[in-house]
Amino acid sequence: MSADPFAEAAAQGIHRIAIPTPFAIGRVNVYLIEDAPLTLVDTGPNSGTSLDALERALAAHGHALADLELVVLTHQHVDHLGLVDVIQRRSGAEVAASEALRPFVERYGEEIDTDEEFAVEIMRRHGVPSDTVRALQSIRGAFRGWGAHTVVDRVLSAGDRIDLADRTLDVALRPGHSPSDTVFHDASRRLLIGGDHLLKDISSNPLITRPPDGGDRPQALVAYLESLQRTRAMDLALVLPGHGDPVPDHRTLIDTRRALHERRAEKIYGLISERARTAHELADALWGERALTQAYLTLSEVLGHTDLLVNAGRVRERESAGVMRFVAAE
Repeated sequence: MSADPFAEAAAQGIHRIAIPTPFAIGRVNVYLIEDAPLTLVDTGPNSGTSLDALERALAAHGHALADLELVVLTHQHVDHLGLVDVIQRRSGAEVAASEALRPFVERYGEEIDTDEEFAVEIMRRHGVPSDTVRALQSIRGAFRGWGAHTVVDRVLSAGDRIDLADRTLDVALRPGHSPSDTVFHDASRRLLIGGDHLLKDISSNPLITRPPDGGDRPQALVAYLESLQRTRAMDLALVLPGHGDPVPDHRTLIDTRRALHERRAEKIYGLISERARTAHELADALWGERALTQAYLTLSEVLGHTDLLVNAGRVRERESAGVMRFVAAE
């Protein structure tokens, strides 16, 4: 590869634009596809700083915001879709998103409220202290403004195709990091626009999410590992991620990620074997202070791995006074 890790994609008409975010992960990658229609994949968060960065980058490629004709969204996190309403209103661009993502885009405020209620219940049920829950509610509430809602003009399903003048993008669903993760495959170029499904330098955290039908909590890590296996089977030369540099060897990286999750599950099993623990106690044993400052993230990590252990029959759940603990199976 050249000194610019995105040079190969740029030569094929796909330009990475790095948009600033207020989040610890740093900048988010959105992709300008110079084709007909002129297409933007993801948008960045809803802020003046992000909008300015996007407009400057578009101008550097000879375009304005008003020139955009199609906006394609990869998943429901606000760093990837927050500017969608501004862009749609100023350009008239068609907005395309998966069926799983559509409710979050069209009913953003309502969905955020319901997600917050679910998150509070999950944290309390798994042992997060009440004062930490209240503090995290305040923090999460401050993030609402980074998102926005708009109408989804084109609803995408697995197997659909987005036909541009010079390329076709095949739509594939890859739930796990979020329930709405969607990837776009240019088979002729062996290229995948992957959102946060597969990131080169950090693991894509499978976050606990509210079940859409009000049923049992989805097993996010289980779903994510199944999605990784489907991606591993694809013939790819390059994955363009939602953060960081491209992934040139997706199979080796996926194997590394799977091994990481296996090791973490074993470490958590060792802790449970010592004594019964809540998910928050497990997170505290693994990450200390981070289990308080990033309680929902670390809780998601732990519950993903306890799901693997419960499914394997190695660990059981035991509830007492509304709080769940994990015990080693006899």
